Amino acid sequence: MSDPHGLGSTGWRRAAVLLAACVGLAVVASFGPVHDRLATALGSAGAAIAEHRALGALLFIVLAAASAMLAFFSSAVLVPPALSVWGEWQCVAMLWIGWVIGGMTSYGIAAWLGRPVVERLVSPRLLSRYQSLADRKGTFGWILLFQLAVPSELPGYLFGLARFRFRRYLAALALAEIPYAIATVYGSSAFLSRQLVPLIAAGAAAALLGLAAIQALKRLGR
Repeated sequence: MSDPHGLGSTGWRRAAVLLAACVGLAVVASFGPVHDRLATALGSAGAAIAEHRALGALLFIVLAAASAMLAFFSSAVLVPPALSVWGEWQCVAMLWIGWVIGGMTSYGIAAWLGRPVVERLVSPRLLSRYQSLADRKGTFGWILLFQLAVPSELPGYLFGLARFRFRRYLAALALAEIPYAIATVYGSSAFLSRQLVPLIAAGAAAALLGLAAIQALKRLGR
């Protein structure tokens, strides 16, 4: 099947970057002195957060939301210091809440302010590449796969521009972000505890999920 939207190449590129990042972190974790210094710095950041837990939780959620709207900012850097304050499942919940809020906000920006504003936040080239896919009046399964497959900062803007049904988009967004939130927190925890295999496994699981969603989208598009 032809791939006019470049889903396959984008998916493999994202998977390669994700796995390379996890392998790089595993290499860092394998060197005790380097890992210890980094862990100490992260622990200091966690201690500062612990002094202002409510404000820290709010800031964490706001920054997670921003990471779901902007390609140049990753929420992965927020998780390690937060783990020492709240623990794994609370971090998963806050990360998920932030990502959902970010997706809802990007949808609202696109729906109410239109493409000229969106193009200031997201690459016009990427918007054009995926717009025809987002314009399809697909089923919930289609929307869920799209949310899993493309870069996380794109779907909200694309579905907002397409004026897709908000409730269906929100349900797919909320479901799709769960496995990625778990993988992010689990991988961060594995890095802090120097568990190299679980760290790489978390990255591989997230990469495979995205690739599987892309293949399913391509099959549905035939």
